[in-house]
Amino acid sequence: MTPDIDLSKLSHAEKDALIRSLLPLVGQLQGALARIAELEARLARLEQPAKTPDNSSLPPSKGQKPDVPAGGKPPRKGRPGVARVLEPNPDRITDAKLEACPHCAAAWPDAPQTPQMVYDRIELPPVRPDVTRVRLFGGRCACCGERAMAPAPDGLEPGSPFGRSIEALVVYLHYAQAIGFERLRMLMGEVFGLCISKGAISNILARAQVPLGAAAAAIAAQVTASAVVASDETSVRVAGKTWWEWVFVTAVCVLHVIRPSRGAVVVRTLFGAQRLRVWVSDSFGSQRGHADRWQMCLAHLLRDAQYAIDCGDDGFSAAFKRLLLRAVAIGRRRDRLRDTTLEQYRADLDRRLDRVLALPRCGEAADRLRRRIARDRGHLFVFVTDRDVPATNNVSERALRPSVIFRKVTNGFRSEWGADTYAAFRSVVSTAKANRRSVLNDLRQALAETSPHTVVTQPG
Repeated sequence: MTPDIDLSKLSHAEKDALIRSLLPLVGQLQGALARIAELEARLARLEQPAKTPDNSSLPPSKGQKPDVPAGGKPPRKGRPGVARVLEPNPDRITDAKLEACPHCAAAWPDAPQTPQMVYDRIELPPVRPDVTRVRLFGGRCACCGERAMAPAPDGLEPGSPFGRSIEALVVYLHYAQAIGFERLRMLMGEVFGLCISKGAISNILARAQVPLGAAAAAIAAQVTASAVVASDETSVRVAGKTWWEWVFVTAVCVLHVIRPSRGAVVVRTLFGAQRLRVWVSDSFGSQRGHADRWQMCLAHLLRDAQYAIDCGDDGFSAAFKRLLLRAVAIGRRRDRLRDTTLEQYRADLDRRLDRVLALPRCGEAADRLRRRIARDRGHLFVFVTDRDVPATNNVSERALRPSVIFRKVTNGFRSEWGADTYAAFRSVVSTAKANRRSVLNDLRQALAETSPHTVVTQPG
């Protein structure tokens, strides 16, 4: 323990010497205090709750699933059983009748027997390619001496041996089911008995670029002419670089485009001078300013509010989450409410928001959320009085989900033409789903303009 120093007994020279000896300690103390502040800030960050798919925009694949309890899942509530509906037009009917009673062995006449049980047995017939051999006859003209050959029938022109049905199936299996070239070659051989090379598959996909691009251009024309558009984007790898897949969703069509930029220039290039009525998206900067009104995605805000609650704010954030849930519940009942009632609900939500913004907050996450809401409060409840506007941007996220799975399975595209073809394909498929049509039928229709005899080779 350091003894007390009687400063009154020290001379001026001794006091100066003592001060000079303490100066290095002052510097060490300042450095220690700075280090302590840095460690306290790091500790505060470590003590913050982790961001999960439930309280942030992390995708579900990034979340940690909880362990299943030891007892397993609780028994499912019972419900009436449902049998498969019988095929209305079976290919054949097999009747089994009794010849004798199984109990007493007495002969059983045919007349009294009635069906006691009826069921279907379904099988797939053997699949094999349907091959049409085309022979073009001709020879030398007996009159002029010139050689001539008969023209090929329509749809049977020389070139690639694979017809439109095979092209549609290859495009569908590769892009919709994320089946790689080698596995697709094996599948076509083992399931359909068709010998096809990986180069032929690549050529089929390359030929599909033009008709799918034309179909996507028609969809783009409908999207840019729409009044309400929901949009989102996700990353994708193209030729070893990070690009971005954008999706634009309307009530009747869905457009996918893959571009090297995540900026607003993608939207401006697509829509040009067209000004939409309402834009629905998250709060990312490049998604703003493209329409007269903007509807913020309430699902994203609900997760942000939950994160602020997890950080310890049980005032503003909890009340704001309850307000958003109330607004979503009102939106679900819009079809049963009158316009005047919706206007009253909108005014009531604004008044409630005023009270929520005045509530105390706890933590940096709550402060950030409060500043965002105070700045963008006019974009929260657009959907309440506009029946064509959804409350969330989930429709865009659902449209991008197959692309995320395709990215994880294939790790992206080796060429730009492959990315463009895939984006056009997803536009056709997503639009078919949005209109409850058969995906494969719409794909065959889009590929109808493909000339199967034209051989196109693109760099891999």
